[in-house]
Amino acid sequence: MSNGQEDRYWNRTSSLMWVMMALWVFFGFVIHMFAGPLNKIVILGFPMGFYMAAQGSLLVFVIMLFIYAKRQDNIDREEGVAED
Repeated sequence: MSNGQEDRYWNRTSSLMWVMMALWVFFGFVIHMFAGPLNKIVILGFPMGFYMAAQGSLLVFVIMLFIYAKRQDNIDREEGVAED
């Protein structure tokens, strides 16, 4: 892999990492700061603030893991560094 390819690979990988980190901060911390206003919305009989704290954020984190793994695998394959 040439220097230019390594730089491109690292830029794509780090961009994906920063997007996932921003989403993690949003769903892990920011959403819970607005629990009061979110409690006015009801999902399946539960206030949304409670739902996001109890299950919503955890579901988002699991989905994010699968998305990250798939996108990173695509980056690896496109850049020629994928494992067989």
